[in-house]
Amino acid sequence: MANHKSALKRIRSNDAKRLRNRYYHKTTRNAVRKLRSLTSRKEAAEMLPRVVSMLDKLAKNDVIHVNKASNLKSSLTVFVNKLK
Repeated sequence: MANHKSALKRIRSNDAKRLRNRYYHKTTRNAVRKLRSLTSRKEAAEMLPRVVSMLDKLAKNDVIHVNKASNLKSSLTVFVNKLK
């Protein structure tokens, strides 16, 4: 058990941040899955910038690694460009 007020506050804020990070991470993963399931190039091209933005935000806040975000953005861009 924490012995200091600041430690108690840190525990509370860490829990809040963890829940927020889990929510945004899961939302982004679902968006990536949805994008990969699309067959129309037009729809995928419209959705790609939103997904890329979500990945950038996760990487900026250290929820995912910068290289993972970069790899995902690259593979999704290749996927969209190959659609007809």
